[in-house]
Amino acid sequence: MENIKSIEQFQETIKSGITVAVFSADWCPDCVVIKPILPEIEEEYPQYNFVYADRDELIELCQELDIFGIPSFVAFKDGQEIGRYVNKERKTKEQITSFLEELNN
Repeated sequence: MENIKSIEQFQETIKSGITVAVFSADWCPDCVVIKPILPEIEEEYPQYNFVYADRDELIELCQELDIFGIPSFVAFKDGQEIGRYVNKERKTKEQITSFLEELNN
C-alpha cells in the first residue's frame, strides 16, 4: 500500500483508475485493529489501488474531504469520488469488503 505524503501526491495518485484511500493514524485504536487485515483486503481486490493517508500528516486534505472520523475509506475513479465509508466507528473486515463490493455495482 503506497503511503501518501502530500496533497499533490494524493491528487496525482487518484487521477486514473480506481483508488481507495485509507485514512488512518498510528495512535487510533480502531485503525490498529484493522491494520493486519488490510493486506488481505488488498489481495482480494486487486482491481483497486489502495493508498494510505495519515490523518495527522494530511490534516488539510482530510478537512477538504470532510474526513472527521478514522479509519475511513474513500474511493475515487479517474479523480472523481465514487464512494466513501467515513465514520468514527470501528470497522470489521466484512464491513470494509461490503463497501468495496458496492463500488463494483
